[in-house]
Amino acid sequence: MKKLLLSAALVALIPASAMAQDGLFKKSAGDFLLRGRAVGVIPSEKGDVTGVGNDALTIDNSVVPEFDLTYFLTDNIGLELIAAVTPHDVNGKGALAGSDVGDVWLLPPTLTVQYHFDPIEQVGGISPYVGAGVNYTHFFNPDAGDFNKIKYDSSWGGALQAGVDIPLAQNWALNVDVKKVWINSDVTINNSIKADVDINPWLVGVGLGYKF
Repeated sequence: MKKLLLSAALVALIPASAMAQDGLFKKSAGDFLLRGRAVGVIPSEKGDVTGVGNDALTIDNSVVPEFDLTYFLTDNIGLELIAAVTPHDVNGKGALAGSDVGDVWLLPPTLTVQYHFDPIEQVGGISPYVGAGVNYTHFFNPDAGDFNKIKYDSSWGGALQAGVDIPLAQNWALNVDVKKVWINSDVTINNSIKADVDINPWLVGVGLGYKF
């Protein structure tokens, strides 16, 4: 039985080892990598409302589809652009507890410069990477909830990421990716109440990638 299990384990390792040696998912300058992910958007929000108090708003989590495209400038350096929209409910807490502050949609295109490490043959040719870049967030279709009017200003901020591509077949890989994005918006409620909202979400994604 031990010999049989050992033989099965060796057979299972052959495809991954062969992929790593043959470079079937090794990225090269000029390659494109298209991914589709399911992404959990987890805000680390802090909403300070003038005249009401600090930390008076809360924003819910969201799970959305996301697409991104990476272009490789060199074998190890790539540029990634992500595209997604995320809906969020906003509610009051603290002095505003029980208030419905409506909901809003976010369009947060993010561009990062990534460094992709060479495939690690000892663990099936997986390819980790890290990145840093810039985010622009546009807020649209706001609903004021219990209030008459609400306006969110657009935001610029930084972004950090880390992830790994796990080879599945030629040109295909499973991807796991985590980003931290800094998003801040000046919010105006009923044309008079001012709020400084730091959303600063974690983006946790799992999906598939295709290299071409």
